Parts: sequence; structure tokens; C-alpha cells
Amino acid sequence: MARDVARDWMWSEACEMLARAERMHRELFRPAGTQARLPAWEPPVDILETEFEVIALVALPGVDVDNAQAAIEDGDLVIAGTRILPPELHTATIHRLELPQGRFYRRLRLPAGRYSGVRRAVAAGCLVITLQKAGI
Repeated sequence: MARDVARDWMWSEACEMLARAERMHRELFRPAGTQARLPAWEPPVDILETEFEVIALVALPGVDVDNAQAAIEDGDLVIAGTRILPPELHTATIHRLELPQGRFYRRLRLPAGRYSGVRRAVAAGCLVITLQKAGI
């Protein structure tokens, strides 16, 4: 059993390293001149599907989710907004700043189908978008 736990942990770490490398690669090879217009970061997203709905969990720590936009465009879920440092922290001495700042944008392909109802909620620092499947 201990070997299973260690193997699962190692697999999880390897997947996270690959995701980080992919994000760094996209940033490094972004064409010059587009830096100012493009978003600064992409929030991690989980998309889950049940019999009746599709649920997207978007990790947005420190983001006022009322200012985050979410829309369906051409079968994709598009999430955009801005994370800004609270004004009272602008004069603070920063010792570590790991949470990304600035504009974010994420476009994800949704499972095929039509969606009728859309609900937004906030849970544990995540924007939860629930898409009701049409005709079910």
C-alpha cells in the first residue's frame, strides 16, 4: 500500500511539472509585441461531466469573481478577468509574490452538446460554473 501512495504522489508531481513546463513554454515563445495586449496568466481549470451537467472549477485566488467574465463561444468556455493587488498592499514590502497578477484568460473546449441553464457560484477560492445539459 505504501508503494501505491508513493507511486501516486510521484505521478501527481510529474503531471504538475509537465503542466508548469507547458505554461513556461507558452510564455517564453509568445511573439514579441503582443506582450502588452495578451493576458499575463491562465487559471487552472477542472471540467467535470455528470449525466445532467458540466461543471467547470476555475481556481481564482484573490480574484473578485464578480469581475470575472465567463461565456460560451463556438463550443468553448471562455473565462477572463483581472487579478489586482489590493490597494492597501501597494506600499508593502514584497518578500514573495507567487500568485499571478494582471489579466487572465482561459479558453477550454466543452464536451459536445447543448446547454440550457448556467449557474455561477464561488467555493473555496474557485469560480464554479455549472452548465445544465439541454433536453435532459
